[in-house]
Amino acid sequence: MLGLRLTAQAHRSRGATRYRWLAGAAISIGGTGIWVMHFIAMMGFDVHGTTIRYDVTLTVASALVAITVVGAGLFLVSAGEGHLPALLGGGLLTGLGVACMHYLGMYAMNMSAHVTYRLPTVALSVVIAVVASTVALWFTVRVRKAVWITLASAIMGVAVAGMHYTGMFAMEVTLSDPAAHVAGADAIDFLVPLMTVVSLITLTMLLMAVLSPSEAEQREDEELLERLRARRRSHHRSPLPPPAHR
Repeated sequence: MLGLRLTAQAHRSRGATRYRWLAGAAISIGGTGIWVMHFIAMMGFDVHGTTIRYDVTLTVASALVAITVVGAGLFLVSAGEGHLPALLGGGLLTGLGVACMHYLGMYAMNMSAHVTYRLPTVALSVVIAVVASTVALWFTVRVRKAVWITLASAIMGVAVAGMHYTGMFAMEVTLSDPAAHVAGADAIDFLVPLMTVVSLITLTMLLMAVLSPSEAEQREDEELLERLRARRRSHHRSPLPPPAHR
């Protein structure tokens, strides 16, 4: 929801300000929306008979991938002014990137087990990711009012979570050596820094969105500036009065 709010603000802005809003939306949607949902859901995954730990480097890399691909999709759609080719290209790029993020995050799991994937289910999860990303980017172009932003964010949340659990359903785990040492960090080790960073980022962006001028206020400011410019031009064009004769 916050990401859609930021993209709506971006489409009302111009120049470098627009790209700053889009960067914030990429962090909000890709980072706190998609990746955090993915990782918290991973914390709910358990395999009886083995401990699950996480490779810190790969886990952080998966978060950066999510933010990067969502940002690329948003910038592509914004540069293409929401036209269909840009929308489809951005949706494909973002969807494939989100799928890569998801499976990279799953690959970061270390356990005393052998992991394989059912390819048809993997393909289905990728299709869901591409479709969901395309719809999400369409929402960022079309949605402006609060009620539609709320509805769109609910649809996006269900779609992204559906992609995650479809991908998890594709996984098959076969235990190998339960006594073997499992390297990596516990999921709980990520929880406190994760919640702290997410809270700070979310609150900061929320304040930025709330305190920024609305569309009506921006329109009023632009009309006022235009009137001032017109008055200044009129003043410069008006002839000087003739000198008074004594």
